[in-house]
Amino acid sequence: MTRPIRIAILGSTGRLGRAITAAILDSSDCQLVGAMVRSESSFAGHDIGEILERRPIGVAAETHLEDAVENADLVIDSSLPVATIAAAQRLASLGGPALVTGVTGMTSQQEEMLAAAAQRIPVLHASNFSLGVAVAEALVAQAAALPARDWDIEISETHHKMKADAPSGTAVMLGRAAAKKRGIFLEEAAIWSREGSMGPRETGTIGFASSRGGSIVGEHSVRFIAELEEITISHRAFDRRIFANGALEAARWLFADGAGRQPGLYTMQNVVAG
Repeated sequence: MTRPIRIAILGSTGRLGRAITAAILDSSDCQLVGAMVRSESSFAGHDIGEILERRPIGVAAETHLEDAVENADLVIDSSLPVATIAAAQRLASLGGPALVTGVTGMTSQQEEMLAAAAQRIPVLHASNFSLGVAVAEALVAQAAALPARDWDIEISETHHKMKADAPSGTAVMLGRAAAKKRGIFLEEAAIWSREGSMGPRETGTIGFASSRGGSIVGEHSVRFIAELEEITISHRAFDRRIFANGALEAARWLFADGAGRQPGLYTMQNVVAG
């Protein structure tokens, strides 16, 4: 019988981190062996099981990366961009373990730093761990093959009122999938917001709109609009557990039956492709 995948969690007490941690504890093929929190966190030193209001599991929330990942096959990160990059660079210098990260809101410089770390260790970066969103991304790329002169692209997203970044990382990811298919850079085509008198819509641009309110987990819609018809590709998350379950699927894929993947930067498209 194959042994469980030994996983450490960074950002273990956040909204997503808690969901991923719970999914690991409920899994038969994954084992939680480490967890990391900020040095000033009130959870530092406490048993992760007790933090989740479960029985103690003998894994304390550490404040130093090396202590948290000492026995791990891979690390799942759900922290913030600055912490993610620091962890990726340190893991790369240590030669592992592999990293699965779902952080959003990275700058282009931070994305370059993550890619540099991926030259030394396997890194899977996903703006959204949902397998459904990964399928939606593939469909968006397929639809974006339609002529830009005839089909306008508009992307809208809605999230809970506590979400800090806008547009969401998932919305940007979907926009990039469309832009790449059209052979353009999203940064050159994107209209991030609209206000006042902007004049007619320019051919080939990709519009974005964001809404925040309540406790909505996540809704994304990509509209391909022509004169006489429209294609809409939508995804709605009902429960945060889809992200946790997807993160574990990413971990299983990255661990690759115990052998592990080669260093490189991977995405959820690799996971759904098998």
